[in-house]
Amino acid sequence: MRETPAQITRRQTLQTLGAGLGGASAIALLPGCAAGQAAPVPGAMPITGAEPDAALDAIAYRMLAHEPGRATGLGVDTGDYAEWRSTFGTPGEAGREAYAATLKDLVAAARAYPKEGLTSDQEIGFEVVDTAFTRALEGMALPYGDVAVGSWRNAPYVVIQNVGGYLDMPRFFGSTQPLKTPEDIGPYMDRLAEVPAILDGELARIRSAHAMGVVPPAFLLDKAIAQMEASIGQAKESYAGPLAASGLAGAETAAAQAERIAASGIVPALDRQLAELKRQRTEATDKAGMWAQPMGEEYYAWAVHASTTTTLTPDEIHRQGLEELAELHGRMDPILKEIGCAKGSVGERMQALSRDPRYQFPEGDPGRNAIFAFIDDRLTWIKAQMPRAFNRLVDPPLEVRRLPIAEEPGAPGAYGGAGSKDGSIPGRFWINLRTTDLHRKYDLADLTFHESIPGHVWEGEFSNRLPLIRSILAFNAFSEGWALYAEQLADELGAYDEFKVGRLGYLQSLAFRACRLVVDTGLHSKRWTREQGRQFFVERNGSKPEEVASEVDRYCSWPGQACGYKIGHSEIVRQRRRAQAELGSAYDFKAFNTAVVLGGNAPLNVVANTVSRYIASAKA
Repeated sequence: MRETPAQITRRQTLQTLGAGLGGASAIALLPGCAAGQAAPVPGAMPITGAEPDAALDAIAYRMLAHEPGRATGLGVDTGDYAEWRSTFGTPGEAGREAYAATLKDLVAAARAYPKEGLTSDQEIGFEVVDTAFTRALEGMALPYGDVAVGSWRNAPYVVIQNVGGYLDMPRFFGSTQPLKTPEDIGPYMDRLAEVPAILDGELARIRSAHAMGVVPPAFLLDKAIAQMEASIGQAKESYAGPLAASGLAGAETAAAQAERIAASGIVPALDRQLAELKRQRTEATDKAGMWAQPMGEEYYAWAVHASTTTTLTPDEIHRQGLEELAELHGRMDPILKEIGCAKGSVGERMQALSRDPRYQFPEGDPGRNAIFAFIDDRLTWIKAQMPRAFNRLVDPPLEVRRLPIAEEPGAPGAYGGAGSKDGSIPGRFWINLRTTDLHRKYDLADLTFHESIPGHVWEGEFSNRLPLIRSILAFNAFSEGWALYAEQLADELGAYDEFKVGRLGYLQSLAFRACRLVVDTGLHSKRWTREQGRQFFVERNGSKPEEVASEVDRYCSWPGQACGYKIGHSEIVRQRRRAQAELGSAYDFKAFNTAVVLGGNAPLNVVANTVSRYIASAKA
């Protein structure tokens, strides 16, 4: 029997979940009742009684059994786990239920594990397991949506303009699924054959949510429909192209088979999804926020909690955003006056600056080439500065790549992340180049530092050197807070000493994240319209209209995610000030940065504990 939104409240959900951790299953609240199977865990080790590191590894592999594709991205689907490379696991609601049941068991095991005698790193390992899995279970216990376990993207809509297999699968087969030897062709084809079932599993969940009254905003559906039509048109190249380009023995025959799978299985599954989205479009409104959805306030409260790893309420986050925006504009104003921009608000003056042709890239491919050259120059510079900022260095493999064209309309200006744990897949800085007008010469350096070094790719390389479970579990507030702190480090290292307009771009970037706190909570908690969200960015911060159009739509499909950035950055900066105050002359810039990045991706309270250990060590 399926529960309806009217039958469940968030409080009832969480009470049942809390009881489930001790006995009864939280899965009773999930739609559907089919049992799913995870990928097998060869020689699965019991957690109770195992040595601490072995217990944490056992937790990691039991989690990855439900996400074999993630294991491939980490580079750990080798040896005993090589069979995982040939499957994505159980699709749809059955897979979700099985995953939640495993998480419930793992939370109970992590809490019951004896903590006496653990090292601080081991303590953190069990803490992050408890936090990440408990937050995920809370999300899975809500009656709709897609939950990213120990990751950054939670979405109320299973398929929308920036969520869904129609986007994820082409990127996965094009950049993650290995095609280095002829032996890789078989696993590629095995996984490809699973894609239609994955897409149909999504379709079942879309329809299930619709039966509860969940209909995405019309403007998001318009984007998703257009992008899905493009994805259907590119299916042959998306799935057969990587094989054809590999040059491997047997790849030509496999590519022909891949074309047949795409034509007879994948495209019809996408057509079914497309038809459903078009049906829902006839019912959709332009109400942008979660407040308009069944249990929307409950969903948003959970999403904010998961994203920020704090107990801040939407009202508190909204106020913090307004206060930090005012402080940052106070720092931008004198620089604007110094370069001759004295009239109007900070937002108006930054709008004028964005129209200055001196800071624009050419249109079309010449501009795209100029953007890549600019990024390469800034990467060369920042790599040379890292010995001035850290006591321990890494040299992450890094590629700068354009986003897939079909993904660009619904995607942000850029994103980045570390490569695989084994180094076989490089870190990547994906940049949106649907138009060069998304970027300016005064803000592209800052974007580069955020997404690559010393931001996401740099931090991820350290996380990849931690035990497996720490490499897997990421917390949005730390991930994005660190990337903003990386922007600050670049400024402190002199990135803009000879380019004051570049410092304006950096400060506007921080102010942009403060605006996110205001707009995200405005949309989902204060009933703002989509246009109100866009205009807040443009008028208050001088943001580019082309950029914020996709930004605001992203907040509508990833509620709460945008709140993690500035909340995380402000907390890291607060902890640095605490270290400076307590240590005085014993405080060391490089030692602090190194301690935080070595502490790994963690909830913000755990980051505070990491800084406390650094302070104690420095005093000693």
